[in-house]
This record gives sequence, C-alpha cells and structure tokens, in this order.
Amino acid sequence: MSAEEPLIADLFEVDKRLSLKPVVDFNSYLRNAFGEGACRCHRCTEGGDQGTYSHAHTFTFDGSQWHRRFASTSGSDVAQALKKAWLSYTKADLNLVGALDLATLKTFTEAALHARLLALLPASGLAREVDGQWLLQAQAD
Repeated sequence: MSAEEPLIADLFEVDKRLSLKPVVDFNSYLRNAFGEGACRCHRCTEGGDQGTYSHAHTFTFDGSQWHRRFASTSGSDVAQALKKAWLSYTKADLNLVGALDLATLKTFTEAALHARLLALLPASGLAREVDGQWLLQAQAD
C-alpha cells in the first residue's frame, strides 16, 4: 500500500451522516416543498401583486416556475424537519432563534436543492437574511 492510497480513498469517501434518515427526509422535504407552476391561491389568481405579500408564493428554479405548498411549509413545519436533520447530522440541537450556520446546513442539503432551501427559509418565515447573515426567527404558528 502506497502513501497515496489513503489520500485517494479520502477523495471518494462519502460522509455516512448524509445517509441518515432525518437528513434524507429533509432533502426529500425540500424536493416536495414546491409544486410545479405559478401559485394558484385566491390572491394570486385574482392578480395580486406578490411584491406586496409578506412571503413569496411563486419562485423560479432551473428555469421553471414553482409555487410553495403552504399546507406543509409553514415556519414550524420547516423548523421541525430542519431540527431533526440538524441533530442527526451535527449531534447538536439547533437553536431556533439567532444566527443560522448556513455552511453547515448546506453540507447536508443536496447541492441541487440549495436554491429551494434559500427560497423556503424566508418564504416560510423561519429565517431572514440580514447583511449576508441568516437569522432564525421565533415561530408564532
């Protein structure tokens, strides 16, 4: 065995924490948090201006329009899924108020889902971005 073999093995080593059920479930949750097409809620179908909404309804990912599935993406729903995945991946509880370590969050979120993650955090009311820092907010729902 040469000295280079462990280095090569590390390149192909997959973080086993990514296959833990709560992490897999979180990625699945993000994948299913949006439905295809523009939002068809009462406000949107009547021509409401989304710029006046407190939370966005319609998003664009990969060149297509998607709408947020409100029934399963309230701030508390997102927080619950995130807390389970965070605990499973980091072995530490997630404080739901204050700064969010987005780098850690992205390590267990599939790269293809990062745009959905960054759209869902503020759309659900769970987090907001202030001067480049993501802040988790207490949930009232």
